[in-house]
This record gives sequence, structure tokens and C-alpha cells, in this order.
Amino acid sequence: METKYVKVKKSIKSNIINGKYKINEKIPTESELMAMYSVSRYTIRRAVGDLEHEGYIYRVQGGGMYVNDWINKKVSADRSNQSVGVVTTHIADYIFPNIISGIDQVISEQGLSILIGNTHDEYDNERHNLLNMLDNDVVGFIIEPTRSTLENPNLDVYQMIVESGKPAVFINAHYPQLDFPYVEIDDTECEKKLMDYLLDNGHEQVLGVFQVDDLQGVNRMNGFIKSYQTHPQVSSSGDIMMYRSSDDINNVLDKVKDRVISPDVRPTAIVCYNDQLAIEVIGMLSKEGISVPDDISVAGFDDYEISKYIDPGLTTMVHPKREMGTTAAKLLLDMLKKGDGSPKILDSKLIIRNSTKTI
Repeated sequence: METKYVKVKKSIKSNIINGKYKINEKIPTESELMAMYSVSRYTIRRAVGDLEHEGYIYRVQGGGMYVNDWINKKVSADRSNQSVGVVTTHIADYIFPNIISGIDQVISEQGLSILIGNTHDEYDNERHNLLNMLDNDVVGFIIEPTRSTLENPNLDVYQMIVESGKPAVFINAHYPQLDFPYVEIDDTECEKKLMDYLLDNGHEQVLGVFQVDDLQGVNRMNGFIKSYQTHPQVSSSGDIMMYRSSDDINNVLDKVKDRVISPDVRPTAIVCYNDQLAIEVIGMLSKEGISVPDDISVAGFDDYEISKYIDPGLTTMVHPKREMGTTAAKLLLDMLKKGDGSPKILDSKLIIRNSTKTI
């Protein structure tokens, strides 16, 4: 069971790290802290004494206690104890194990380790992970943005990263408000290539289903539109359905079903934001007695590992997962040495499998 002083120490430290008590601002007096936590002066002095020793606060003679520059408080001479913070929307599934493995391969070769955080595409989790990594004094960051098309409430934390002088690299997408280099694929041109293939092979009525609270989804939707723009003879035949990462997948599938259930208005193909959604769509169509690709062609994006093994195998665009990880890690290491870096755009290719057909 935690002692009172440990609970008080953790609470004050949390208020410092999450920005309630800002750097160089005065914190409550001992008497005020005693009243806030209903503890003795001895307990408060022991808690703040530890925090002072650890570099979170400092005292001004006769002037009270202030928040120290805790972000830059640690100096490490032993590189083997240094870490790179890696923040992604997911960790253990889909394309992310390969990305993280690529990062770790390059980082570990330099005697560094990685500290991994998972946001589940939630801003609160992003904030918690970034602040925790700052507190753990990581040497730099590799970050997949959370809901990158929406207004981000964590820009103050990113400003703390900027002020710390620690380099950061975005992967998959980036926040346009922040001048960090990024490693991405050209989602717009990749989706256009996929759509050009379908339109050039007789499809006219294609339904595009895109997640629009991240930059990848919006860019892929723009590629969908761009392809129709370059096929003016069928440019009025396309249909777009949008959803958010927070939407229940069953609700998304129900909306797709509503658009395909009637043979009279059924699209000849569906292109999905990613392979995960495409696999779910194929499963839904099968339950409804709709054959893929005989009745409707289906295509995804990312070349998820199991996409080649499902029946039918999924037509998709390749996401260079491991290459993205190694490229981001090398870029970050270069920034640690040279201080700056530039964006990297990786190549992709179309993989044609049996989930699509010529009509």
C-alpha cells in the first residue's frame, strides 16, 4: 500500500508533467498543499524534497517553490541507457508490428532502445504517451499522428517537444501545423493508380469507403476523385462513403450493405480505406449472398499480411511497412547528428489478386 507521501509526490509530479503546473511557474505553498491533500507538513516536505532532488521543482529563498525545466533536467552520458520514443495508433496488429520491427532494427544497431506507446487513435492517449516519454528523457520521437485531419488538442505538448530540442519524425501522416519531417507514401497517387486499374478494366460505378479523420484516408479519397476526373466519360458514376475511426465497424458495414443490397443500383466495385475494412466488407457480402468478384469486385490498401491468403485473395496497394520503419529511424538518427531532416516519400505498387475482375 502506498504511503501518503508517495501519493502526494505522484500527484504533484503528475500535475507538473501534464502541464497544470508549468515550467518556471510557482506551485502552491507547503501550507496550501497540506490543505489540498489533508496531510502533515512533514509529508509535504518529504514529497517535495524528493521532487526537488529529482529535478522537478526548485526553491527560491523566501520566494516559494517553482517548476524546474524537467524536460531538460537529465544528462545521460551512457548511450546504452537512451531510448527513442515510438508512438503509433496500434502496436500488435495489422501493419504496425512490421513498422515497429523496422524501427527497432535500426535503432538497436546504434546502441539505443525504443519506448513504445499506443494511442488507439485517441488524443488523451497520445498526450499521455508523449508526456511520459518526455519524462523518461527519450532522445527523440517517431510518431504516427492521431486523427491527423482534425484540430489537435495536444499541440502544446508538441511545442514542449520543440522547446526541448528533441528531434521528431512523423510516419504515415503528419500535422500540417508542425514543421517535423515525415515518412509517408503518396496516398493520393497510389489510390489513383488502383482506381485507374478498375476504371480501365470496365468498372464505372465504384463505391469508395474512406476514413476521413486521418490524412491517409482523405488523401486516398482525393486519389479516388482524381481518377474519376481523368476518366470524364464515367466521372458522374462514382460514389463516396465517409466514416471516422471512432465509428462502430458494424454500423459502417451496415451503411455499405445499404448501398449494395439492391442489384439495380449496385456498384460493380468497392474500394476500401484499408485491407482490414476490405476483408470485413468481403465477409459481409458473402453473408448477403453477393459473390466477390463475380457480383462485386473489392479492393483494399496496405497489402496486409493475410490479404494474400483469404479467398479470394485481395487486390490492394502495397504499404512498405518495414521500409517505413527503417527509413524513419535512419532519418531520426541523422537529425540527432545533424539537427534537421527532410520528408521522405516511399514507393508503392499495385498487387492484383482475385477479388477484382475485368467487366
